[in-house]
Amino acid sequence: MNQSADITLRALQGSVDEWIRTIGVRYFSPLTNMAVLTEEVGEVARIMARKYGDQSAKEGEKLDLADELADVLWVVAAIANQTGVDLTEAFGRNIEKKTIRDRTRHSDNIKLHQ
Repeated sequence: MNQSADITLRALQGSVDEWIRTIGVRYFSPLTNMAVLTEEVGEVARIMARKYGDQSAKEGEKLDLADELADVLWVVAAIANQTGVDLTEAFGRNIEKKTIRDRTRHSDNIKLHQ
C-alpha cells in the first residue's frame, strides 16, 4: 500500500484483514482483541499524561503518540472485521446521530464559551 495516499476506513479494514491473514496467521479472539485495545488505549493515556499532563517521562521512555494512535486504529479495525462491522457505514451513522442529537447542545453550552 502507498503510505503517502489517504486511506479510507474500508481500505483500513481491508489492509488489517490482509495482514492478519497473511502474516499474523489468524485473528485473536474478540475478547483478546478487546484486551489488546484496552492496552493500546492505556499507552495513549500514558503518553498524554506525560506530554500534556503533569507527569514527567521516564528516562528513555518512548512517547510516540502517532504510533500508539495507529495501534488503536489497527485493533479497532480488527475487532470490526471479526464482528462483521463496516466502519465506513457505522461512522456515517454515528456522525448523523451526533449531528441530530447535538445540533445545539454544544453551541448552547455556556461552559464552552468561557
